[in-house]
Amino acid sequence: MKKLIQEFLIFLHEYKIVSLAIAFVMGTAATGLVNSFVNDVFMPLISPLIGTSGSWRGAVLRMGHIQVMYGNFIGQLVNFVVIAAVIFLVVKYFFAERK
Repeated sequence: MKKLIQEFLIFLHEYKIVSLAIAFVMGTAATGLVNSFVNDVFMPLISPLIGTSGSWRGAVLRMGHIQVMYGNFIGQLVNFVVIAAVIFLVVKYFFAERK
């Protein structure tokens, strides 16, 4: 049993499982922050540009019998761009050559 516990501790250390768990929790918290930024700050500012008054998620383009609900897509696209930009900046900072 003692050997099994030692192997488990080595597994946790070698594969950095605790760091992975911390990153997962931080990513979840960051997602909430980015969603709030997009929903509460950014999208209300561009709502007039996409032709919605109030709920931008309900923005719809009607073409005959076809309805394209593009408001939510724009919100998700902005979420993606913000998250990708933050990840880019973090990776650039941590992996930049130090002078």
